Amino acid sequence: MKKKIKRNYYCGDLTKEHEGEEVCLSGWVQTRRDLGGLIFVDLRDRSGIVQVVFNPERKEAFKKADEIRSEYVIAVKGKVCRRPAENVNAKISTGYIEVIGEELDILSKAKTPPFPIEDNIKVDEIVRLKYRYLDLRRPSMQYNMIFRSKINKAIRDFLDENGFVEVETPVLTKSTPEGARDYLVPSRLNPGKFYALPQSPQLFKQILMVAGMDRYYQIARCFRDEDLRADRQPEFTQLDIEMSFVDVDDIISLNEKLIKYVVEKVTGIKVEIPFARMTYEQAMEKYGSDKPDTRFGMEMVDISNIVGSSSFKVFSDVVKDGGRVKGINIKNGGKAFSRRQIDELVEKAKEFGAKGLAWMNVTSEGIKSPITKFFDEQTIKEIKDKFDCEVGDLIVFIADSNAELVMTSLGSLRIYLAKALNLIDKNKLNFLWITEFPLLEYNEEEKRFVAKHHPFTSPMEEDIPLLDKEPSRVRAKAYDIVLNGTELGGGSIRIHDAALQEKMFETLGFSKERAWNNFGFLLKAFEYGTPPHGGIAYGLDRMIMLLLGLDSIRDCIAFPKTQNASCPMTDAPSEVDAKQLKELHIQVKI
Repeated sequence: MKKKIKRNYYCGDLTKEHEGEEVCLSGWVQTRRDLGGLIFVDLRDRSGIVQVVFNPERKEAFKKADEIRSEYVIAVKGKVCRRPAENVNAKISTGYIEVIGEELDILSKAKTPPFPIEDNIKVDEIVRLKYRYLDLRRPSMQYNMIFRSKINKAIRDFLDENGFVEVETPVLTKSTPEGARDYLVPSRLNPGKFYALPQSPQLFKQILMVAGMDRYYQIARCFRDEDLRADRQPEFTQLDIEMSFVDVDDIISLNEKLIKYVVEKVTGIKVEIPFARMTYEQAMEKYGSDKPDTRFGMEMVDISNIVGSSSFKVFSDVVKDGGRVKGINIKNGGKAFSRRQIDELVEKAKEFGAKGLAWMNVTSEGIKSPITKFFDEQTIKEIKDKFDCEVGDLIVFIADSNAELVMTSLGSLRIYLAKALNLIDKNKLNFLWITEFPLLEYNEEEKRFVAKHHPFTSPMEEDIPLLDKEPSRVRAKAYDIVLNGTELGGGSIRIHDAALQEKMFETLGFSKERAWNNFGFLLKAFEYGTPPHGGIAYGLDRMIMLLLGLDSIRDCIAFPKTQNASCPMTDAPSEVDAKQLKELHIQVKI
């Protein structure tokens, strides 16, 4: 019986140093070319591609080589030789050598794939997801998966060195409100009752602190039934970290070291720490966002005090009503935008929620604008000084009695302008901490306060008296880590006092009975000695997406869902048979 060819090298590992060596390779046929009596095969595995040459002198191998086609799985035995100088392919690492095939086994035949197994293909994403096993063969996708694996390993290495213990928490747990919608799982053994898939391990990690674990982490699968987008999935991976006897600075310091270690280890990009910090209020005032992109300037400027007494009613009436007038200076924008394009900016501002957009064009002959006539020379001078104007600049303004709308709409316009003017350096990694978030926000629909982060976030000690009087002014011991305008993760110091936790539930409109019904196991644990504790959770998929420079989170997840939370490859979700439903005591009504 013929001995099987057993691989001893990966295709992409072969170099000039292996010249003369006999090697055994296995992989997929990328291409097969019959040129002048010789058959050339590009053999691919996850490490790369190598050229294999079959000569008619090796009759059996040559005959088999004549049968193979793209995506056949083969094993080859042969000798490494240097390519003739005129045939060198310097674009690939194996381009200086080739393997002269001596033996060939066809391990598996393949149909013609629905799209080429190569990068930069123009194929509908649904088709790629339907044939994900083929899509994952492409070099870029294999690189993404290997990169992800290296990120996970670096995280574990760092946390292990810093005294953290990895603990797995339940996937089948109790449904607890105050978040996105839960995915529910019916219990066969407990008719009429349901588990929930965890939106995060939040309650369990706090209980682990009560249990004395001190430093916990987990690379956890989490589930949220919410509307999807390019950087969101119904099931996702979260790096979860919790520590006891710490304050905000302790957590921030450790996580800066973690990020520096992981990014430098995997990408080689140098990361400087400490990162910049900004309060929530500062971020909203300057950038109109709690996750600002700081790779470019164009910060927002408030001129409410300058224009409040002007004859331009659009501005002065807003200021009298307690609103705001803010603007941004588009450097050289007067040269970059025609009048027609400025009109288009006005419409774009309306798309972002503004009622309109005023503007001033700074020219060598003075300010050119339809609203200039409403301001005296002194006011114009103060506006120019406030925005540090130069000839060629274009200032745009948004005014509204709703101060938050002014900030968010102008913030969105700022990002739009930066992309339109190509102001963003995509090679930069700008990490930023946002701190001192509001503890609560008012939900108009429910007519009550809800937690900005979650109900276990600790308020600032000095703001606790405001819980009864002015809940909206209470600041949280909460922090988000932002990278290039995207939130990587967020965390907080937790409430560890049972009385304060119950007070928080009361502020959120929970009755004592409801609070104990939903969170009683946590409140009960707090009765047995709870250390001060806090932590952070990262969206690991999102972090990997940003570090790889991808546009979609789906390109760094092996088997993602579409925007309607379905899987084209497996056809999940799907109907189940009546017997299964009967066992679960469930009847479907649509």
